[in-house]
Amino acid sequence: MAEWDIKMLHDGQCPICSREVAMLRRKDVHHRIAFEDITGPDFDAGRYGLTQAAVEGRMHGVLPDGRIVTGVEVFRRTYRAIGLGWLVAPTGWPVLRWVFDGLYAVFAKVRPWLGRKRRCETDTCRPGR
Repeated sequence: MAEWDIKMLHDGQCPICSREVAMLRRKDVHHRIAFEDITGPDFDAGRYGLTQAAVEGRMHGVLPDGRIVTGVEVFRRTYRAIGLGWLVAPTGWPVLRWVFDGLYAVFAKVRPWLGRKRRCETDTCRPGR
């Protein structure tokens, strides 16, 4: 069995994503979250049955049994793993879940433009990716 509760597949070239990952790493004192940079030279989306375009288009997480979760569910599980699940609990409530999932879908589409202030060294942070 894995030593972690969830593996977060994140974009290491995205300033917004990098800040979130840095905060999660600081809070994860029991090492319940594994992190894998989708822009790293050894990353292979096919290992998870995914395409590179899919993992670049929205947040993905891998559970210890190999199942994949996406979008806001990744954040619900990562925050729960570090004892802060109460912060994101409302995003899973039946009435609000579809609102937060919809807002995340919009965010995922505009994320490349939100991080454009820093110089883009790879294609991952360019609009249209």
